[in-house]
Amino acid sequence: MFKHIHPYKPFIKTDTTKLIVGTLPPPRFSTGALLEKDVDFCYGSYYNSLWLFIDEIYNLNLRYNNSQEAIEERKQFLIKNKIGVCDIVASCERDKIDASDLGMKNIKLRDIISYLKAYPKIETLLFTGGNSKNGPEYFFRKHLKDHNLKLKLISNEVPRIHEFLLPNKRTENYKSPRKIRTVSLTSSSGAANISISRLPLYKQLKASIPGFNTFDFRVMQYSAFL
Repeated sequence: MFKHIHPYKPFIKTDTTKLIVGTLPPPRFSTGALLEKDVDFCYGSYYNSLWLFIDEIYNLNLRYNNSQEAIEERKQFLIKNKIGVCDIVASCERDKIDASDLGMKNIKLRDIISYLKAYPKIETLLFTGGNSKNGPEYFFRKHLKDHNLKLKLISNEVPRIHEFLLPNKRTENYKSPRKIRTVSLTSSSGAANISISRLPLYKQLKASIPGFNTFDFRVMQYSAFL
């Protein structure tokens, strides 16, 4: 049994307005066995394309290696754009040492609600995946239930958008509850390519734009929210 512990603390600043919420990086980020193009930071796996999408959207010309410079480039981008990262899974156990969300057992979640209360400027959560089992939205729904809160559907189009009301502290009851929006982005992992290929919008775009692919589709989607 492999004890998979999240290797990174949440990356949040006092002026953070958007929070990226995933599950766990691949086990090699916890064991230190990084690949040559991995970056030792949130979403640093070269095979998880989140930073490739961001690089394309913002034309950042990021490094993809184990260097401190590569880490700092990503941190500075997040700080400049008031984006934070707080994956929802603190730890889990695995029978097989891989990055499968479905392979997680005995899962312990981070208290995302406590981070939202501690950083009151956060207004949007960006899930790197939908409501499939053991995905970030799936876990967040369970987390909300523990706080007697629930999501309200705003848009059922991909990426699906919800919102919920976060009560204020007891000492601030005179204030209205804080509205938090959630956006369930299409997963940045390669495993999501099959589901993307089935979307009517993707089929339409692929038929009308020469060379259009699943990478382009995610860049288009992510650019609207990042």
